[in-house]
Amino acid sequence: MLTSVTGIYENGRVILEEPPKSQKKQKVIVTFLDDNEAEESTLAERPFGTMKGSFKLSSDFNEPLDDLKEYM
Repeated sequence: MLTSVTGIYENGRVILEEPPKSQKKQKVIVTFLDDNEAEESTLAERPFGTMKGSFKLSSDFNEPLDDLKEYM
């Protein structure tokens, strides 16, 4: 099973932001991000409802499809 945990590399040590689920000895892969990339990854949250009125569902959206009649 793969698990990702964020952290900071400083003075030759990796400091994890949260403890891993397993405390036993395991192999790990450490990926270093560019400083700019790390800052850009924190996106501002969008308020709910910003897409309201942008698209419409047809009135028969929930009706069975003719293509699938033989399976029903």
